Amino acid sequence: MAQAPGREPAAAQSAAEHVASLAESGRCSEALPALAKEAAPLKDKDLQRRMYLDGARCATLLERWGQLLDFVRALNRRFPDDPDVLYASIHAYSDLSSQAARELAQTAPTSIPALEMDAEVNEMQGRWDRAEQDYQKILQKNPRYPGIHFRLARLLLSKPNPAPDFQEQAKKELQEELEIDPSNAGAEYISGELARQTKDLPAAVEYFTRATKLDPTFGNAYLGLGMSLLAEKDYEAAIAPFETAVKLQPGNPAAHYGLATAYARTGHKEAAEREFALQQQAAQRQNVQEGANSQ
Repeated sequence: MAQAPGREPAAAQSAAEHVASLAESGRCSEALPALAKEAAPLKDKDLQRRMYLDGARCATLLERWGQLLDFVRALNRRFPDDPDVLYASIHAYSDLSSQAARELAQTAPTSIPALEMDAEVNEMQGRWDRAEQDYQKILQKNPRYPGIHFRLARLLLSKPNPAPDFQEQAKKELQEELEIDPSNAGAEYISGELARQTKDLPAAVEYFTRATKLDPTFGNAYLGLGMSLLAEKDYEAAIAPFETAVKLQPGNPAAHYGLATAYARTGHKEAAEREFALQQQAAQRQNVQEGANSQ
């Protein structure tokens, strides 16, 4: 009898199910070569999805990283919103990342990328001194390597028990970073925050302004600029950066509060009341979210 349109030929269906059963019974070495070959032309989407997921699991078990990437790409292309596919993708990319990190550490342990990776891990885990040592080793290899002075400054400001002059040390690192990389918006922003904390408002305005020009999507830089202009009592000038901050960060209560204050001080009563109401709503949502995260 003629095969019905859209139906899987019985032989192909049977072969595909046999390969999937091999994979699911732990016989990955036998199944893996056929999984992608048998899955790709299938019309039965449920069976195809099952086989690609089996392929991703088997490729991980056998450490066939190139094949794992192929299976994950196929899954995301064919089943982009499937929860199981997204879950498998998270684990697959995590495994691929870990494998690449191991290969980097084994093949080039003293290279700048390996030192940078090690420093990042140490910093995330709060091993501040070890991270600083890694960053210093990078600078010994290349004193003008971009981003390292910025990271040293960030590290100095993150330490739980910093030295008495940590802010001055951080400022020095940031200035060195900007000499190497004048396009570093993050260095400009942190410099602005340090200047604002020490009440050097003209310098803060300059730093934040440069940060917003370097990165027009940098919401915190617009917020810092608005706060600095408010502190200088330049209320009219503060409106524009606060309006941009609100557009970029509509859920940030501080942005709405700053804009409401600037509106109020310049006689825009209705606009100020609206922003104060939005600030309260944003603060309530933030509190609810923080409560949910703590639970």
